[in-house]
Amino acid sequence: MEKELQDKYAALVKAVQALGRVCVAFSGGVDSSLLLKICAETLGSAQVLAITAVSDAYPEADKASSAAVARGLEVQHILLETDETSDEEFIRNGADRCYHCKKHFFMKLLDVARARGFVHICDGSNADDELDYRPGKRALAEFGILSPLADAGFGKDDVRALSRELGMAGWDRPASPCLASRIPYGSPITHEKLRVIAEAEDFLRTLGFGMVRVRHHGNLARIEVPKDDIARLMDEAKAGAIARHLKGLGFTWVCADLEGYRTGSLNEALSGEKQL
Repeated sequence: MEKELQDKYAALVKAVQALGRVCVAFSGGVDSSLLLKICAETLGSAQVLAITAVSDAYPEADKASSAAVARGLEVQHILLETDETSDEEFIRNGADRCYHCKKHFFMKLLDVARARGFVHICDGSNADDELDYRPGKRALAEFGILSPLADAGFGKDDVRALSRELGMAGWDRPASPCLASRIPYGSPITHEKLRVIAEAEDFLRTLGFGMVRVRHHGNLARIEVPKDDIARLMDEAKAGAIARHLKGLGFTWVCADLEGYRTGSLNEALSGEKQL
């Protein structure tokens, strides 16, 4: 392990030790999985609680993956039903949608955690999250949520590198954000849109596309895959199958984004003033 990563690892362990007992907002992704592992191994599994949000807005596969990680670490794990889809501000889908989603989750999470005697709440935000438009950060600040990975200087590459060093099976797992992030700002969020997005992306994964986003532009589905996968996406047989399947879900047009997958591509439509 390189010295810089060793130093960040040591800083992370020291920060977690100081907490004594902790609740982790646990998505099951690579960031929060690494944090949960460090917490469990540093404090002991009995001193750690993992809480995962469950709703139409989250990929169904996240429930199973988060449960498997928590079970492997012998950490108490709660699947917490959230109701952000009943919040008019969330449904309206303004540029601060993520804030309202996080606010809903943390309000419910704090009630559950405090009822079990947990004072310190952590999430898996890393230092690279500061580089993109993340209105959810405001909710972290309002609710006093700690981000040990970011504080220790861990970027995404550091998280993956340490996860691999520690032998974690999901170290290279693609990011899996809220499904609402596929819907352009200003376009109302509905249960039907979330369902269609989930089914479309699940179908593309069956064709071997691990990193994929289906952006919902009304009647148009805009597919993002890494640039190296675009040629495979456009293979005549695959393209035909994808078009038929997505049209069967209700889309009129299906297209591939020639710029390929990039984090938060819908943020490109925001003005410079909204880019934090």
